[in-house]
Amino acid sequence: MKLSFLPLLQIQRDLYAMPRGMERFREYIKTMTDAETGDLALPLVAMNPMGKDHIPALIDEYIALGAERIAQEAIDGATQTIEVASHEFRVGLVVSDDLKGGWTNRWASEFAHRIESAAITRRGFITGILWTSEPASAVNVRDAVLTAIYRTEYLQRHPPAKTVQAMLEQEGYAMARAGCTTPVLGEDDLAYTRGVIAPHLDAHDRATVMACLFGDTAANALGYPPQGLTDRAGLALALSEARASAR
Repeated sequence: MKLSFLPLLQIQRDLYAMPRGMERFREYIKTMTDAETGDLALPLVAMNPMGKDHIPALIDEYIALGAERIAQEAIDGATQTIEVASHEFRVGLVVSDDLKGGWTNRWASEFAHRIESAAITRRGFITGILWTSEPASAVNVRDAVLTAIYRTEYLQRHPPAKTVQAMLEQEGYAMARAGCTTPVLGEDDLAYTRGVIAPHLDAHDRATVMACLFGDTAANALGYPPQGLTDRAGLALALSEARASAR
């Protein structure tokens, strides 16, 4: 894949400089939409255009941190490790508000980002999501960018994941290749999680998938039956097994 960096943080910051209301919302739609085609011009779908002051404050922290330089360096490093392919993608950072306001449900939005991002990648975009519930850090930037890149690489060679097993394999690959250190579980918890998830590996219904990947907190928040799993237990298992298979 050919990767290039798409700076988006200042664009988002400028939108939040406008008074919160319909004027800002209309400018948000105008900014991310191609005036001629009506298609997506910038991948800002995960942004909350009606967000409150905590969002521009966090963007300011990321800008001060040098987040886009960190992202560029991560992209440059990833380019050296990805198999050659004809696809070209622009990679950018988008701040998504899972902290204050009803625009974003973290679990549903993260699932969509991890598993249902084909509409974005088809348009030549890769987005690293920075969540407002997490403090600004270089690790967050690097993990967000690299997992998104390696997930896209994986999907160039594999069909879209439809079952729990396929989703775990995809996400395990992306996180391991990105060098992520979280989520993590101890050996006993990994064994327990493996046992709970084993009967559901072929499941593809949203309720079972969400509980297996994200745990009971997510299941309860979305009104799905819990499976007796801790937060992100399935993702922790996926990362552990991907690391083990890469040794």
